[in-house]
Amino acid sequence: MKELFTTIFYQPLFNLLIFFYNIIPGHDLGVAIILLTIFVKIILFPLSWRQTEAQIKMQELQPKLKELKEQHKDSKEALALAQIQIFKDHKINPLSSCLPLLIQFPFLIALFYVFQSGLKGASLSLLYPFIQNPGSLNETFLGVLSLTSKNMLFLAALAAGLQFWFMKISLPQKDVKKQKEKKDDEDFTAIMNQQMIFFMPLMTCVMTYQFPNGLGLYWVAQTVLSIIQQYWFLMLREKQKASS
Repeated sequence: MKELFTTIFYQPLFNLLIFFYNIIPGHDLGVAIILLTIFVKIILFPLSWRQTEAQIKMQELQPKLKELKEQHKDSKEALALAQIQIFKDHKINPLSSCLPLLIQFPFLIALFYVFQSGLKGASLSLLYPFIQNPGSLNETFLGVLSLTSKNMLFLAALAAGLQFWFMKISLPQKDVKKQKEKKDDEDFTAIMNQQMIFFMPLMTCVMTYQFPNGLGLYWVAQTVLSIIQQYWFLMLREKQKASS
């Protein structure tokens, strides 16, 4: 199983990283990591689009789903049937936001291993014949940041801050005044969303601090791209609303 994962996911991504490393003037491994992050983001863009679109549709449907809960609060079976019908009417699959994430997961794991262990010279034995073997790797970013050393606190803090920004624009935000006035009526999903805004950045900070700077640099780069992508998605969604 491990060999299959290496062949299908890890090895192609590692070879792509070394390809970027070879063509970059000065052979900067940090720049190669950023280019690889951009490349993977572009490849997975259609899946990200579907996932975000499904999440937005589910958010827009929440008021109607709450009405159904009130109408059928005495019958779980009737509520389930009504929810199925409303999903069918609006052409929404409740699981459609999860499937793209599951498909992306192996790529994320492979990238993790590439940046954790693939930066060592011993991994060069996994290069394809048509990828030039550089012999050794310059393990610094801009000649300053060692990518194989333990993550520096400022990089972990930067990753956490960007993750907080991304969570703020990705999760549905309710009016704070209304939340205070109707705190008792706030549903479980809303509470979880509010907690995730703070929990995910904290987890990001702790995790990135435990691993090499290469992984931290990747996390910062992919979060910046995710923020740009999310703003673009929201802008397109607003244009679609305005034109409909």
